[in-house]
Amino acid sequence: MSTTTAVPPLKDDVLTVCAISALAAMLADVLHEGVGHALLAVLTGAKSGVLSTVAWSSQFDSRLVAAGGTLVNLAAGLLLWLALRRAANRSAATRFFLLISCAFNLFDGTGYFFFSGVTDFGDWAQVIAGMHPHWAWRTLLGVIGIAAYYGAVLLGGVGFVRELGIAPDDARLRRLTILPYVSAILLIGGSGLFNPIGIQLLWQSALPATAGAYSGFLWFRYYIPKGIVPGLPLDGISRSFAWISVAAILVLGFVIEFGRGITIALRP
Repeated sequence: MSTTTAVPPLKDDVLTVCAISALAAMLADVLHEGVGHALLAVLTGAKSGVLSTVAWSSQFDSRLVAAGGTLVNLAAGLLLWLALRRAANRSAATRFFLLISCAFNLFDGTGYFFFSGVTDFGDWAQVIAGMHPHWAWRTLLGVIGIAAYYGAVLLGGVGFVRELGIAPDDARLRRLTILPYVSAILLIGGSGLFNPIGIQLLWQSALPATAGAYSGFLWFRYYIPKGIVPGLPLDGISRSFAWISVAAILVLGFVIEFGRGITIALRP
């Protein structure tokens, strides 16, 4: 007589998953606003401006600066994906961070095309401002956004299955995608309350863009290609006071200091 021992399901520590998610969301935001907009603006002629978690505000503006946030997110997403593919021997927490960071950046980058095309608001609305026929440019943005976002969703799904070894029907997949989504909305929403431009920016742009762009986390499991073979399953994400401590410190600075805005003024 032979018996089989049931393998207990892997468990993930909620606090650690939320901490990793917050760090990944902050990274995507800083790359978008700080590098893609503020740094690019300074390098191309801006003498001063105010940088916050939801916007870069300056008298100097250009199509390149408006497009910079998206372009930096897309470049970062691709580099993070390459880093993930090379991190086969890293811990489950590290690989999860790389995958979630990749997804945040790609969802931000591709989602903005569709957001601006539909609403005629935000970064890419500034890029196509004054370009005619305007309706055709908005339509093009929408089409590019749908195609690019779908590609990002597929890549995220493949990452969870192939790189983290989580099958599409595994209950862990739901937990490890809903927690990053909620964490990012709370983080951007909380920091956006203090932004120096006004609360209307939070309702008109920051929260809709965040909730919409990251919504792929809620449904991408339904579009994971059936032919993808799960990789070797990793251990669950265990409680890590290192991840939690670092995230707690950075979140406080992100919300209180960065959220209120940082004035950048260069000497003439």
